[in-house]
Amino acid sequence: MVFTLKPILLITGPSGIGKTSILRRTVTELKNRQYDVGGMICREVREAGVRVGFEIIDLSTGSRGWLAHVNQPTGPKIGKYRVNITDLEVIGVGAVLNAVQNADIVAVDEIGPMELSSTAFNDTLVKAVESSKPMLGTIHYGLSNSLVNSIKTREEAELLKVTYENREDLHIMIANRINEHLTGSE
Repeated sequence: MVFTLKPILLITGPSGIGKTSILRRTVTELKNRQYDVGGMICREVREAGVRVGFEIIDLSTGSRGWLAHVNQPTGPKIGKYRVNITDLEVIGVGAVLNAVQNADIVAVDEIGPMELSSTAFNDTLVKAVESSKPMLGTIHYGLSNSLVNSIKTREEAELLKVTYENREDLHIMIANRINEHLTGSE
């Protein structure tokens, strides 16, 4: 068997195109194939049709907290939101560290300005990238900083741009790629 680098698959695309939906469908597909997928996922929260914030969820435990909210009193300000550093670090960072130690696959949704405002998240992201586990993530479209650029340019990293044409089947292609790596049937 030829040794291959573990994949780092980063889903990107414009806001609202369905990056998180694809990541969630990929996680479901991988779990259906009996893989343990851990890490964190974010979802927007709306009240009366208006987005008020983003929730963070631990894929392994289901624990939830606020990544950011319009009424968050403290924390870094990103647009109209303030980042809840405590929930990000306790739930999000904790979930990713747990996945690096215990899961088959590490999921990080999203690598974006809110998450990157935490030093602990940045350090954990590096641990996930450098681990032996395949990593699946969503990355804020057009995001560029030294850490993100160093991840995007790694030999094993692949940026997958979501389009209206590929978004219905992209999760299957991603799950197949990870499965091929884990089973050694490339």
